[in-house]
Amino acid sequence: MPDQTLPEDDAPDFEAGGHADLTWSEDGAPRSARFGDVYFSKDDGLAESRAVFLAGCGLPERWAGRKSFTVAELGFGTGLNIIALLDLWRRQGPADGRLNVFTLEAFPLTAEEAARALSAWPEVADIASALIAAWPAGTPGFHRIDLPDFRATIDLAVGDAAWALEEWQGHGGAGADAWFLDGFSPALNPLMWSDAVMDGIAARSAPGARVATFTVAGAVRRGLSERGFAVEKRPGHGRKRERLEARLPEAGAEAMAEAAAPTGTPASVAVIGGGIAGASVARALKALDVPVVLIETERPGAGGSGFPASLVTPRLDAGDAVIAGLHAQALERARTLYAATPGAVIAPGVTQLTQADRDAVRFGKVADQPWWSEGEMTVFDGGLHMAGALTAAPRRILDAWLEDVPVVTGRVDRIERDGEILRLVDATGLILAEAAAVAVTAGWGAADLAPDLTLRPVRGQADWVEMEPAPEATAWGGYLAPTGTGFLFGATHDRDDTTTEVRPGDTDRNRAVLAARLPATADRIVGTQTSARAAIRATTTDRLPVCGVLEDGVWILGGLGSRGFCVAPLLGEHLAATIARGSSPLPAGFAARLSPRRLRGG
Repeated sequence: MPDQTLPEDDAPDFEAGGHADLTWSEDGAPRSARFGDVYFSKDDGLAESRAVFLAGCGLPERWAGRKSFTVAELGFGTGLNIIALLDLWRRQGPADGRLNVFTLEAFPLTAEEAARALSAWPEVADIASALIAAWPAGTPGFHRIDLPDFRATIDLAVGDAAWALEEWQGHGGAGADAWFLDGFSPALNPLMWSDAVMDGIAARSAPGARVATFTVAGAVRRGLSERGFAVEKRPGHGRKRERLEARLPEAGAEAMAEAAAPTGTPASVAVIGGGIAGASVARALKALDVPVVLIETERPGAGGSGFPASLVTPRLDAGDAVIAGLHAQALERARTLYAATPGAVIAPGVTQLTQADRDAVRFGKVADQPWWSEGEMTVFDGGLHMAGALTAAPRRILDAWLEDVPVVTGRVDRIERDGEILRLVDATGLILAEAAAVAVTAGWGAADLAPDLTLRPVRGQADWVEMEPAPEATAWGGYLAPTGTGFLFGATHDRDDTTTEVRPGDTDRNRAVLAARLPATADRIVGTQTSARAAIRATTTDRLPVCGVLEDGVWILGGLGSRGFCVAPLLGEHLAATIARGSSPLPAGFAARLSPRRLRGG
């Protein structure tokens, strides 16, 4: 994972041209009006995918005995190549293996357009349906597609090919085992075959990687050959006379054994802290088949994740592309994962009210940012409606994501190393757990384990009532969130205060703020008894999370502030991937901005 910090004016360049511009032939095949080229052979595109890309990359033989196999593709298009790949993986992939796919597309199709194109192949209709059901937004940036029934994960980058390859962190840094180069022809789309793209392919290739493509253009042959690939022409498919195959040298028997069972994957991981950060990391590690144990001082959800409802909203930034893009990707990922968790979503949509005159202009700029889908951000007189934001049920999420995770009750005072083993020890010297790696996800509790990060505490007390119907979720600095049986409101925001007892005066403050912004709602609860609790959240000096390595074998996800339920699912997957040498869904530039090194001045 990159550990340098990117300045705000060096944000990733999302060069996407917008939606695909399609025309349809009489036989129903899609064609790019932008590039004047076809998406697949009108004779039999599925057979072409199997012959050119699957056989051209030596599949299925290349993945035999592998626990993990990574395929990268240039030109996602209709998804046909990936459907052919998934079909083969389902039939002949290792029973205990995982398929990782990285693919990119500058001009994405809609799900409806893809479904129309893929309807030509009923033999893979079930796979096409699964892919279409998870079809990502066509907005710039990275999008993750989960296909658990196929033991597969797809990361789609929407944007310029050279940018996407530079931002892709590869599979645990190992790179791709196979490449499908399926962009439009070099004569019609030269940027897809540029030197920068060829450099990216070479930099993100594993030893022994195979490359397959339909084109035999001299520039492509030379570009691959100059970067160490052995290139040869092979008989083409259908009307295409020739195609290319290329391969890198193998790394030897020892490296091949490592590829079959990656030595960088820890035998076990101890996660310190059972809030949304810890649950997100644990869920992601379980998905990678890494054993997890959770250490929690009281019980999961005893801290900032213990309220009856939580708003899942992004940080709105009109000027910093990394902050805005990170939160857009995080919100999309959180929404997907919560939707798949029974009972996790209480209500969709959140309204953000203006707090200052300048907010109206700022909200307009936010709504115009390219990473929001059409209708996701709507400006109105007095605020911004965020259709993609939501209210979540913390308890449902923690229970589901921590199911079957062993929980050890205790407070970690220090982490001690004994060779390859890390011991988590309490203040009395009792060993709470031992593991090969540790993830610190303890919110404000992480401050003692990582004192040089200068995390700051913020105390927040919120109140809630049992009353229906509940108003819609609203934020204004304070917030109101439906709980399913009433609504929660607050919260106080007291820096450097670490006490958690409920204060009647803070309840009065919450009622006063509610009355000032939503007087009709406040009138409804006059004389009504409220419940309340307080918790401490951890923040950083730049209000960005901290996510990455603290020291050898010890990692952290923290400083989430009030955005935990928005950013933790995505960042938990990134942290789990870096710990277990899996495929990270996070662009490298985003990861660099979140590195713990920035808070150490290094």
